[in-house]
Amino acid sequence: MSTSFSGFPSDLITFYEELAANNNRDWFAANKQRYKDVVVYPMCDFIEAVAPRLDAIAPMYIADSRPNGGSMFRIYRDVRFSRDPKPYKEHAACQFRHQAGKDAHAPGFYLHIALDGVRFGGGVWLPPPPFLAKIRSAIDENGAKWNAIKQDPDFAKTFPEIRGDGLKTAPKGYSIDHPDIVDLRRKTFFVMKPVDDIRAITKPGFIDDVEDTFQKATPFMRFLTNAVELPF
Repeated sequence: MSTSFSGFPSDLITFYEELAANNNRDWFAANKQRYKDVVVYPMCDFIEAVAPRLDAIAPMYIADSRPNGGSMFRIYRDVRFSRDPKPYKEHAACQFRHQAGKDAHAPGFYLHIALDGVRFGGGVWLPPPPFLAKIRSAIDENGAKWNAIKQDPDFAKTFPEIRGDGLKTAPKGYSIDHPDIVDLRRKTFFVMKPVDDIRAITKPGFIDDVEDTFQKATPFMRFLTNAVELPF
């Protein structure tokens, strides 16, 4: 399995520019093969190249290069409960999930490519209450370790902040004066390195930047993984 990847095609950017202006089923039907050629297949190549790199960083996490049912997210939006009727996502994305996770609730490494910017990193998105309680408990009981991760110079330089929506008040069982109350309020925990210029994805060094960023996110990801009682 090759670890090399020369970059995404510039046509991927053009595709999403045109999709943003023509987000409808007729246009997509006429451009479906083009979508496969400039988005799906290059993303599969990227995932395949990431796989051995990720295995060296976090062997319990999976890079699955299958075009369907693998690490790449589908382009189709679920509009059943949305006010936005657009049927297609205007970004490309993939997630490298823990091998024990059957859905996005398990921690995962992530790549997001959109016209307004690119970002990659990792975390856990809206974990169910039992898992969220375990993460909060881990932060409460291991505050020194949690803050050492956040304050590490390489980590802090790469990730502007730990992000994730939170409660307006303290969660049940925790004081509003808790030294880590900002993080204990969170319902989602993730770190992302932002890249403003989408054309960075077309460069041969893009995959190296992603690998380096995943490496720097490792202490954070290990903490979350262990908090929900999964091996890292």
